[in-house]
Amino acid sequence: HRALSRSVFALGALKAAEFAASAAPGFYSFEEVLTCGRRR
Repeated sequence: HRALSRSVFALGALKAAEFAASAAPGFYSFEEVLTCGRRR
């Protein structure tokens, strides 16, 4: 995949790290990672 810019890539990486640090163990979709686990 390609990031639009380095800052967009970095923001996504930070969001994923925050999610991984706070989420309960389990399987998650990438969409859940980017929305911090909020389900539709």
